[in-house]
Amino acid sequence: MDKENLEFFKKLLNERLDELLHHADDTVVGMAGSRDHFPDPTDRASLEADRNFMLRIRDRESKLIKKIKKALQRIENGTFGICETCGEDVNIQRLKARPVTTQCIDCKTKEEALEKALGL
Repeated sequence: MDKENLEFFKKLLNERLDELLHHADDTVVGMAGSRDHFPDPTDRASLEADRNFMLRIRDRESKLIKKIKKALQRIENGTFGICETCGEDVNIQRLKARPVTTQCIDCKTKEEALEKALGL
């Protein structure tokens, strides 16, 4: 991959990382600052459901943060854009759609087919 594309992906990943970290900070501040007391159990249940939903979203974002950091490490060590399974270059369009990917589309398709066959 050429230097221009690497810089593009590095910038893209860093921007996404900053955005996700900002959301995580907002969640912590928002949950710590909220000490509402609801006389109505339905209101309390609604608040708890909203919090649980937000925590599930943040958990998924936490996993994405780890993947972004690994992708940035691959940029630094020169393995970004190379399929970890077959060693071929990952298509630029695939990387633009999912910059944290570690596999080319052929290897990912085979992996998913195998998982489906095994019922995973």
